[in-house]
Order: sequence, then structure tokens, then C-alpha cells
Amino acid sequence: MELIFGTIAALLPIVNPFSTAPMFLSLTEGYADAERNNQAKKGVVYMTAILLVFLVAGTFIMNFFGLSLPGMRIAGGILVSGVGMGMLKPKDSHHTKAEAKEAAEKRDISFTPLAMPSLSGPGAISVVIGMSSIAKGAWLDYVYIALGILVVATIVFFTLRSSTRLVKLLGVNGLHAMTKIMGFIILCVGVQFIVTGVLGVLTGDQIKDFIQSFEK
Repeated sequence: MELIFGTIAALLPIVNPFSTAPMFLSLTEGYADAERNNQAKKGVVYMTAILLVFLVAGTFIMNFFGLSLPGMRIAGGILVSGVGMGMLKPKDSHHTKAEAKEAAEKRDISFTPLAMPSLSGPGAISVVIGMSSIAKGAWLDYVYIALGILVVATIVFFTLRSSTRLVKLLGVNGLHAMTKIMGFIILCVGVQFIVTGVLGVLTGDQIKDFIQSFEK
């Protein structure tokens, strides 16, 4: 249960469907309700697939590039903290002019820019890889983390489906307030990642070997 709730608590603020809702509405302007819901469903499916791939391949990626767990946590913490800092000063739109132009020229925006990079960007991927390192090779741990990802995906889907009512209910100021709250939570998560990574370096085998060689 700790892995399930830990995944939800770490991933949901970064995915932040509340800030994605107005972007989703602007990208699907002129779409019928059925078509907009279909785009939301496909975007969430793509997001889930991307995160599950990195969940399974996270340990392999770390071993292939020779990355240590503390180093991954510190790097992920810096990245996540940067995302949180950016969200503390939200803008009305989170997509570039090029992305908006491309979305206007095509009908399917579910994979890009919705799933990638809006929902499953570098911050979300780094969190999933960090969670995969906690699994310790036990397949049941991966199942629990995957369940947490599915819960987040479900929340994102229903938020995007209700995006029209959500924007009308909260308004621009309300959405900005929600984004700032999420940003602060993300910043705390990122700082905790960095603290855990630094403690891992200071208490790891490498620093112990260095101290022993220095004493000799």
C-alpha cells in the first residue's frame, strides 16, 4: 500500500491534470464532445503505456548507463524541483506556439502534445524510474507501482472529460491556485528526492571505501 499511495502522491502533482485541462480545451477547440472524449481516452492510454515502459525498463536503463540509485534520485530531484518552481509561477498556456499550430493542423493530438510531453514528460518519467528503483526486483512491487500509475491515469481521464465544467467552475484564478498548490507539493517531493540521494551517497559503500583508504 505504501508503494501504491507513494506512486500516486509523487506522480499526480507532476502530471497535474488541473493545469492540463485548459490546454486540452484549447487544443481541442471545435471538436465535438465525443471526439474530445476520445482524444482524452487515447491520451491517457498513451501516457499509461509510456510510464509503464519506463517502470519496467527503469532498472535496465540505470544498469546500462552505469547510473547509481543515489545519483538517479539527485538528478530526478533537481528535475522535479525545477518543474515545481515553474508551476509556482503558472502561465495561462503550457504549450508552445509551434505545438498549438501543429495541433490546429491535425485532428489527433492525443499522443503529442497531450500524452508527450504534457502528461508523461521528463518529470513524470524520472519519478517512475525512481519508483522502479525502490521495487528491489520484486515483481509484486512493480505491480503495486503500476496500480498507482493506473489510479493516476483514471484521475487524469475523468479530469480531462470534465475539463469544460472544471474551467468554468474554477476559472483562471482557481486553476492558477491549484497549479501553485501542486507546484509546492512537487517542489517538496523534489527536495526530498535530493535529500535521500545525498544521504545515499554519504552512507554508501563508495564513501566508506574512500574513508577507509584515506585512514590507511
